[in-house]
Amino acid sequence: MKRLRAFLPLLVLVAIGVALFLGGALDRFDPHRVAQEEAELRAAITAHPVLAALAQIGLMMLAIATGIPGAVVVVLAGGMLFGIVEGTLLSSLGTTLGALILFFASRSAFASGDGTAPAWVERVRSGYRAYPVSYAMFLRLVPFFPFGGVTIALAGLGCPLWLFLLATATGGSVMIAFETALGAGLTETIAREGTVSLNLFAHRSVLLPLLGMAVLALAPIVLAQLRRSR
Repeated sequence: MKRLRAFLPLLVLVAIGVALFLGGALDRFDPHRVAQEEAELRAAITAHPVLAALAQIGLMMLAIATGIPGAVVVVLAGGMLFGIVEGTLLSSLGTTLGALILFFASRSAFASGDGTAPAWVERVRSGYRAYPVSYAMFLRLVPFFPFGGVTIALAGLGCPLWLFLLATATGGSVMIAFETALGAGLTETIAREGTVSLNLFAHRSVLLPLLGMAVLALAPIVLAQLRRSR
């Protein structure tokens, strides 16, 4: 019973995310729909700027905390409606707050475990403990790793709160800045081409800078291994 109580916050968050996803909650933020209603939405933002900003932060916080797939459309909508700078700031703040909620729920769940972890898990933990900053930044910067999955993994690895916040606020914000910049140009792209695909995230102009920063995060590990081999 005690272990179930420890897992309950994480289970509730995941259940909410599944319910939102199956209910089509993200359909409202489809770039084509946002582009069609952009004039009305911008007018509402101008009339209620504080409320609109809080709404963007709250939506991102809910999306990240529940791990709902496809939350990137909320970031894109923020870029389309708020612009690159303000959209990045609002989405980054919401992402950090949502990640903190998921992190604490995950840490509570992992803290209740009393069994012996598999050998491969212990190997990963030992590698993380040797280079915690490099591991945390690498996981946050690689775009192929799900954001919620990385949050849960860092909690399971015993990542301290200060390092989790550093990796999320920096590495996570870098990815959000790219996504927001893409969102800011989607209105013109849709008007010009009639449609867009999320395959644009696979373009080398997006992937290469992120992968380059991820490789830099691993530099201390590579250098240490080279010194050891010598």
